[in-house]
Amino acid sequence: MLAQGIRVYARIRNVEIKNVDNNMLSVIVPIYNEEKYIAKCINSMLEQDYPKDDLEIILVDGMSKDKTREIVSTYTAKYPFIRLIDNPNRIAPWAMNIGIKEAKGDVIMRLDAHATYQNNYFSSLAYGLSKYGADNIGAVCKTDVLNKTPKALAIREVLSNKFGVGNSTFRTGIDGVQEVETVPFGCWRRVVFKKYGYYDVRLVRNQDIELNKRIIHGGGKIVIIPDTYSTYLARETFSKLAQNNFGNGKWNILTVFYTGEIRSLSLRHFVPLGFIIGLFIPLIVGIFWRPAVAMTVLVLLLYLITLGIVSVKLVVAKKLNFFFLLCTFAVLHVSYGCGSLVALLKLPFIRRKV
Repeated sequence: MLAQGIRVYARIRNVEIKNVDNNMLSVIVPIYNEEKYIAKCINSMLEQDYPKDDLEIILVDGMSKDKTREIVSTYTAKYPFIRLIDNPNRIAPWAMNIGIKEAKGDVIMRLDAHATYQNNYFSSLAYGLSKYGADNIGAVCKTDVLNKTPKALAIREVLSNKFGVGNSTFRTGIDGVQEVETVPFGCWRRVVFKKYGYYDVRLVRNQDIELNKRIIHGGGKIVIIPDTYSTYLARETFSKLAQNNFGNGKWNILTVFYTGEIRSLSLRHFVPLGFIIGLFIPLIVGIFWRPAVAMTVLVLLLYLITLGIVSVKLVVAKKLNFFFLLCTFAVLHVSYGCGSLVALLKLPFIRRKV
């Protein structure tokens, strides 16, 4: 099944990369309509303690329709180690594969325009590759918001809370170096892509997780370190939160469908789907057998009690708005689970991409 998936990006896999510099770090950033965030992202990269003579930053743009390209152009004109290249296919896995093909460095790093990076991020990860014998290495991704409104602060907290995101180590924090199943904004040596394959261009989302799972199942090692961190700037409205997480839930199902591998993801990715099914299936059965409705009531009651307890603790500990916490947790869980359920129901009508 792995070989079948790799055929999707075989053209890029077989491209010979010329003039590879063993001392250079190539940082690749997929971008699309990032005018609100791109300057903060680039500025944080310029503040890195990594030697600029051994650094290149490649911004791969999916043909942005806002002012992203205009903003980036002001940086490329000033800094020769920053490049802007086009991604006509728009989505992130294509951007990464194009960027890797264009990169001059032996060490490759993947970043996100929605985030900023502590000034030792590049050096910590590049050094850590050899120190820990890792195939991919990353760090904790903290969550923040641009506007510190009560609603935005509640969203920030929920996206770093175990009740909100499960046992996602890179979001909830670590005490020391750990081997993990995935990291965001990772760092690899080029040979890793030759060994395990490049990004699967069928996957609009989950492409990093799927690649990391491939590395692990192939005997590779993924490490997260406490030496540095990134800060992800979250969406600040319930509508955008719901839209984003509906898509995440949807692509959990589609990732398994296209790769043919249930182990492309982890159990935690399907917990919200289980929650939604636990609510709706008994209701449907209740049409024919009324006692089944009691199961929906029980599941909902247990969820609301847990939701209330977690939210009250956060209000007491961090002085956050109780109502916004309740809404954020509910929007996150329900939209994520519904995205998975809708994708599941649509599977019979979707053609598998080869």
